[in-house]
Amino acid sequence: MTDNPVVLRARGIDKSYGGVHALADADLEIRAGEVHCLAGANGSGKSTLIKILSGVEAPDRGEIEIAGTVTSKLSVVGSISHGIQVIYQDLSLFPNLTVAENVAMTTRVAGRARIISITAARELTLTVMKRLELDIDPDALLEELSVAQRQLVAICRAIANDVRVLFMDEPTTALTWNEVGTLFQVVSALKADGVAIVFVSHKTEEVFALSDRITVLRNGKVVAVGGVAEFDRDSLVEALIGRQELEERIVSSDVHDSPVLEVNSISAPGLFAEISFTAHAGEIIGLTGLMGSGRSEVADAIFGIIPFTSGRVAVDGHDIRSGDVASAISAGIAYVPSDRLTQGIFLDQAISRNLVASSISSLANKLGWLRPKAIRAGVDKLIDELSLKVGSPDDPVSSLSGGNQQRVVIGKWLATNPRVLVLNGPTVGVDIGSKAAILQILREKAAQGITVLLISDDVPELVSVCHRVLVVRRGRLVDEIASQNVTVEAVRERSIA
Repeated sequence: MTDNPVVLRARGIDKSYGGVHALADADLEIRAGEVHCLAGANGSGKSTLIKILSGVEAPDRGEIEIAGTVTSKLSVVGSISHGIQVIYQDLSLFPNLTVAENVAMTTRVAGRARIISITAARELTLTVMKRLELDIDPDALLEELSVAQRQLVAICRAIANDVRVLFMDEPTTALTWNEVGTLFQVVSALKADGVAIVFVSHKTEEVFALSDRITVLRNGKVVAVGGVAEFDRDSLVEALIGRQELEERIVSSDVHDSPVLEVNSISAPGLFAEISFTAHAGEIIGLTGLMGSGRSEVADAIFGIIPFTSGRVAVDGHDIRSGDVASAISAGIAYVPSDRLTQGIFLDQAISRNLVASSISSLANKLGWLRPKAIRAGVDKLIDELSLKVGSPDDPVSSLSGGNQQRVVIGKWLATNPRVLVLNGPTVGVDIGSKAAILQILREKAAQGITVLLISDDVPELVSVCHRVLVVRRGRLVDEIASQNVTVEAVRERSIA
């Protein structure tokens, strides 16, 4: 692989924002026909480097070399014309346009065309899909497709413009295991055609399964570069966060006998049926299954977002009204949703305001006036308890890394002193260091007697913290893996059976 020609090289890249160094003397070398992992914790500089190499941002210092041509900066159109394409997490597609129109869009932009021929767009799309052996209707509206299909459409769009270097930012975050397999096949096909794939992933299993080489960024600096065979999981994690952080199974034996959360035969037609389980104080229960299995809908129903038509949910023996979020909160249920950006936080608001958003009534006096000293004390306590890295509590949440944003969401609900903490994918899209910190928070809260329900398809994560794991398949609870049997192999095997 080292004999393959270099198609993109960055040397000595510096970039600062308001005095904060995002990149410092960073180098990156990308070769044709290789899969290169760009690894790093949130805030390490990965996104900034990708933006510079795709023409979105200009470096303060350094140079970029493309196929032997050296430049100090690129434009977006210039990078596209050189065959550099980026697929961001949001895919940057147009949901109201057809598949063919989306695939042809970048090609037309690069060619400065003002009108898109639908016939030409369809022909181009069919040609690209034939190359990748994909079967997606070019006339379908993008909004009608699954997330996995949209991901493939984004790849087709890049190929349609003669892509030479394809950056993929967390491409598997919202995909099921089966869909990840399809994506891997497409990546292999592109690699065989000589395309350089640069992908960002927080999942170490994917890094080792896909990569030929790895570049690790930490605090804006390149701290490790090498072939995948030069790393193992421990050395990669140590490079990422500066210390080893193993995903060991650490669960407390101090689980109370008395039930706290009781879910008895709840059903919601078309979503799930006859779901029953009991969770105790100090217990962390995992709820898993493939995407679309109904696992998230069960969590939504427990919190009152989705009404259940039959059955019962109770906390400490007190029933929760179906479809009533206020009833769930009043009973002591807190819910960390799967999408922190749209459901969990107010990005433009201060960190302090976000942290007290769900507990504001407890911070007011008898006349309803807020108590500033109580708010400040509560905020300071949460920042310390969650090990939040903040400049000032008055800074907007948008100034934080993804991992710290997620901790703000968790902290917002911990401020309500819940009896039951329900979390839907709490570590999706966060780096390894933040993931370890979040899982440790769950252990600590369970040790304090809180009941934790963790919805996740991250198998090592479930094994690391859960006393028991429940498996949902096609809307039904089909298996329970007891503590002594909770292993990666067992959870994965029973989840996809």
